[in-house]
Amino acid sequence: MSQLSAEDEMELQSLLKQLLRSINDKISCAPSTECAEEILLHLEETDKNFHNYEFVKYLRQYVENSLGTVVEEETKNMTRGEGQHAIGSGQDTLIHAVTRKTRDSAEYQQMMQTLKNTMIVVVESLINKFEEDQLRKEMYREREHSQSNSQYTDNCSDSDSSFNQSYAFIRQEQLQVLAEKLDSNKPKEVRHDALQVLCCAPPSDVLSCESWSILRRNLCAALIEPDLNENVLQFFAKSFSSSPLNVTREIYTSLAKSVESSFLTHKLSFPSGSATIDIHRPEISHLLKQIRLMNDFQKEVTTYWIRHPEKYMEEVIESTFSLLSFHHEHGLTGTEKTLEPIHLLALLDVKATWFNKWMHGYYSRTVVLRHLERKYKSLIVAALQQCIHYSESCERFTSDTTDAHPGEQKSTGSLQRSVYSRKELEYSFFVHSLCVLGKLIIYTNGRKLFPIKTRRHKDAVSLTDLIVILINIMYRHPDPLRSDASHSDFLSPSSLVMEVLCMLCERTECAAECLYQSPVIETLLAPIIALLCGQQVKLKSPESTLTLVADVLARIANTDRGLALFLYEKNLVVAHSERTFAAHVIVQFTLRLLDKGLPSLSESDASHTLCGAFIFVCRQIYNTCEGLQLLRPYGLHKAIAAAWKKVSSVSERVPTPVQGASAGTQEITNMLLWEETLLDSLLNFAATPKGLLLLQQAGALNECVSYMFSRFTKKLQVSRCEKFGYGVMVTQVAATAPGVAALHSSGFVRTLVVELWSALECGSDDVRVVGPRPTPMDPIDRSCLKPFLSLVNLLSSSQSVMELLGRQPLANKSEYSLRETPTSIPDLIDRLIAVNSDVKIHSLFHYEQSHTFGLRLLSVLCCSLDSLLLLESQYNICSVLLQSQRENVADPGTDEGSVIIDSLSVERNHVLVRVSVVGGPSERRLPSRALQQGEHPYPWPMFSSYPLPSIYTLDPPEIHRNLQDSEISTFLAASKEPTNEEGWLETCRRLYCKAMTSEPNTLTGKVLANLLEIVVSHLSNSATECFFSPARYKAEEKNVKSAVLSSVEQLGVDTCLRYGCYLGLLGEDAVNDLVLLMKHMKLFLSTQRSNASSVLVTQQDGYPGHDWLVSTVFLIMAGNVDRSLRLLLRLSSLLTSAFIWPARIHASVQFSQQVAESGVPPVYWCTAHYVEMLLKAEVPLVHSAFRMSGFTPSQMCLHWLTQCFWNYLDWAEICRYICTCVVMGPDYQVYVCVAIFKHLQPDILQRTQSQELQVFLKEEPIQGFEFSNHLEFMLGLEQSYRNIVLTDMKSVRHPVD
Repeated sequence: MSQLSAEDEMELQSLLKQLLRSINDKISCAPSTECAEEILLHLEETDKNFHNYEFVKYLRQYVENSLGTVVEEETKNMTRGEGQHAIGSGQDTLIHAVTRKTRDSAEYQQMMQTLKNTMIVVVESLINKFEEDQLRKEMYREREHSQSNSQYTDNCSDSDSSFNQSYAFIRQEQLQVLAEKLDSNKPKEVRHDALQVLCCAPPSDVLSCESWSILRRNLCAALIEPDLNENVLQFFAKSFSSSPLNVTREIYTSLAKSVESSFLTHKLSFPSGSATIDIHRPEISHLLKQIRLMNDFQKEVTTYWIRHPEKYMEEVIESTFSLLSFHHEHGLTGTEKTLEPIHLLALLDVKATWFNKWMHGYYSRTVVLRHLERKYKSLIVAALQQCIHYSESCERFTSDTTDAHPGEQKSTGSLQRSVYSRKELEYSFFVHSLCVLGKLIIYTNGRKLFPIKTRRHKDAVSLTDLIVILINIMYRHPDPLRSDASHSDFLSPSSLVMEVLCMLCERTECAAECLYQSPVIETLLAPIIALLCGQQVKLKSPESTLTLVADVLARIANTDRGLALFLYEKNLVVAHSERTFAAHVIVQFTLRLLDKGLPSLSESDASHTLCGAFIFVCRQIYNTCEGLQLLRPYGLHKAIAAAWKKVSSVSERVPTPVQGASAGTQEITNMLLWEETLLDSLLNFAATPKGLLLLQQAGALNECVSYMFSRFTKKLQVSRCEKFGYGVMVTQVAATAPGVAALHSSGFVRTLVVELWSALECGSDDVRVVGPRPTPMDPIDRSCLKPFLSLVNLLSSSQSVMELLGRQPLANKSEYSLRETPTSIPDLIDRLIAVNSDVKIHSLFHYEQSHTFGLRLLSVLCCSLDSLLLLESQYNICSVLLQSQRENVADPGTDEGSVIIDSLSVERNHVLVRVSVVGGPSERRLPSRALQQGEHPYPWPMFSSYPLPSIYTLDPPEIHRNLQDSEISTFLAASKEPTNEEGWLETCRRLYCKAMTSEPNTLTGKVLANLLEIVVSHLSNSATECFFSPARYKAEEKNVKSAVLSSVEQLGVDTCLRYGCYLGLLGEDAVNDLVLLMKHMKLFLSTQRSNASSVLVTQQDGYPGHDWLVSTVFLIMAGNVDRSLRLLLRLSSLLTSAFIWPARIHASVQFSQQVAESGVPPVYWCTAHYVEMLLKAEVPLVHSAFRMSGFTPSQMCLHWLTQCFWNYLDWAEICRYICTCVVMGPDYQVYVCVAIFKHLQPDILQRTQSQELQVFLKEEPIQGFEFSNHLEFMLGLEQSYRNIVLTDMKSVRHPVD
């Protein structure tokens, strides 16, 4: 098709007109020309009727007629043998190749050229036809508009969008004539008519014409004429909305020069005294309209100036700064103050939105800061001077009742205001200046502009000086305390200052340079120190001011650097020139507020709101390990608990408040809010291990956990400063027996189990299903992963497992309803793990997925040896699994080697090996859960009865013994008898460290046994080293024989015996010796326990688990009962025994009655507490990884240390762990755990990303860890932290005091 006929052109014209009418609504709603173009370009994607338009049908038919033959030929060529081979297989590849060939053809080029020429003719025809009619309509509309609107806000030049108006198309010749008619020499009427016509023309045509330079010059000249400037501004507004930056920047710079010229011409005076400024004055109104148009452009241009050359943006920024700094170069002489462009801009954009947008993107921020630094620093000087001036005026007005910022209340009260006083103009300028400075100093190069030299100040103003000035402004104009904040509050001085301070707190570098400075902290705490000293403070509203101060302090304390500033830097001067830490001042003030012990603060000022605000500051301190360490001596937890108990007893006697009741109800509501605040504050003590003990001792654990559960179910944030939810706190609470009991009684465990069952068995049936649900490929579906991890966190501690499962039988019903939902952990084990009947199988909708979930959970639970022994003793878990394996065979008549390989049998095999074989990473081999490629997809032998196949046990690591005695062996041989020689222990420690680093292979077997025996003997005979009363144990043989071991202890003995035989340390007949030793220790420890009564399962009938330290010592002594008993009795008098021997300190008489009954072991509230503290300081990435995962290092420490690292370290390293803690000191237990976490850091970071951290740490042994490689790191920790850690360990008898 070569050419289109005249009939085709007419038809196209009609079809195009029809299309435009159909999509008129879409185009008219477009906010800009670019958006209108985007709508047209994507019309096929957004308009379901696109292919029904006649215009589209015509074009499709035209393309088919023009290119149909070409497409068919190319398709044939491509589908031939050689063509197919050349382009590859696949329909998409063929289509792309044919399309490319067609577009390169001559027919395609001819079709496009013909279509283009025809459409040009059609469009020009449409333009010519409607030009006159549209022009007339536009002129009539403009005339009506100008007559009906006389208000400033309505007839503003840019009040209407150009997209809601029609345009008359105009030719180049007409524009040439209009440019001549707009010459300043022409009569005003001629110029006015020309402007009317120009305003009706499309701006794109005008701005692209050859006469644009002349037109622009004439338009700028018309701007200063009152009768013409409205039309010029209207045209400029339309041009801004529809033109590219290369054109609009010329208009903008012209506007800026015009405004500057007007200010220079009129020389307007700033109102003084009681004088005002009326914006309806012609010269003021004219300037405001121009500046408003410029301001609108300033705020919009940031969205697209990055698409243009930087020089265009620089011209806009340069002309703006030049205008705003105008007064510095052309101000009036004398004392009279001039009205400047910045004053009017501040009225129009009081919060400097334009500057915020310019500083937001790096592209423009770099240019802005460069110009401010090199040429326009005077703008920053002026802003700073205005803030200083306002601060000084606040000081003058402090004693007056008149407000120093009336503009704050009035400027937003009426939308039609026309008169502004001097104070209002100054206040708007102050707000504008403050917003500019606040945005400036959050960027590094912005802060480099300081210090700044100003008038009336001899010294330059630094960043610190600026922050102090702002804080002083906040002191003199705090926000009024009211529940319904008015609309104008966001412009109050305190709100503006708080906005700046909050921005600084959120940025680490900004806070370090601006806030974490001694003058700033001193200024913030000055009124607090004065009140503590009994002095009166000159604050306009003490309660409001101090509440704002508390808000800032809380934000500072929420950061690591800010917290360190409060805890470790003595930057405050209190009475008698004594310097102290900020944290001490804050907690003392909080305690005085709680006790109402501030006589200089009135009763109304010392409100619950103020007290709660400062408790919140303390909360940011005590919810960290290092912060709690400093605040603990003040007994803040006791004070808060006392206040809570007092208000709780009162609230129980009052009725529930009803909405709309009397005014007295408001007091009840406030009291309930105060009770909730105190409970929330107490709850946050549970963020750390030692804090959890303090909370439990305060008697508020159950209530706090119930409160946490109510917020947890509502998915509420912990606080405005907390980045994560309650996950970490729940995990921390669940690590202890009283914590998990509180979780159970609150309903948390029930809710967790029900939610898990819903996700696992029910699924999300209420979700609209578009396609079939995919079959889960992972063993645990993603929808169930979060409940799975929550269960792992809940059951991580063996104490928690015993509390929830102890003495709880499984249901094992004969029938289960399909609607029957488990509500407890025993129910879950019954339905998902111990699936030992067809009834249980048929009760599951997704048997394989659900049972796999249960087996994975069992695998994690069994990693804790005490949990494993409990499950085996109560539920015979191993027998259930073996029976399932026996039943899962292809032919029941064959031998056990024919177990069917499926996902469940593989999972059961893994669990059976895990629970049956004991050993570290080099001592046992766990089968993989994944199948392999090849003929044998699962090479691991399955079994359905004991003993296990030998493939799962590795040969014991070979022990390399030097032929010559080592130095430490010689030293020990010479020290067989106890000696009190001074320096003996130091010599022993030095030789031990030397042997550990240079000859670690010598520290094995008999050497370590002798070392332990001699060191313990030496320490127990030393009055300074003997911490507890020496053991006085003489058991009669009949009492020992009559002692009965629990089923858990019996299973523990079997486990220890298997491990000892594997290591070659014990013979088959060692079982009686081990049982005898266990009975001796059971009798001895029973004399060391208090007779306290407790509702906790773990606190009844002695130590609930197996004594793994006794088993470890028995193996170290190679099964020698006498040596083991003697060593253990002597060890019981040492401080080390309180931490490495959990059974020895369980419910011990060495503690107070309350601590003994608490059920929280010292290894948790002391060792694990300091591990978390040191991790944050020494291995921060690991600490952050735990926080992100919702898991806690304390849980893993409790797990490892309770079972003496069995199954996690090789036997040699377990022996070195015991010896290191005994020889080097109990604080080395903390350093060992920190060193292990540091060793595991790469794996921890990787597993955190894949949400596998808990499972990884539980199931995987600690690969590659050797004490010899990490002793130097532990020695460094000793030098840095022994004074803190060991001192606190020595206070183990009185942990709460």
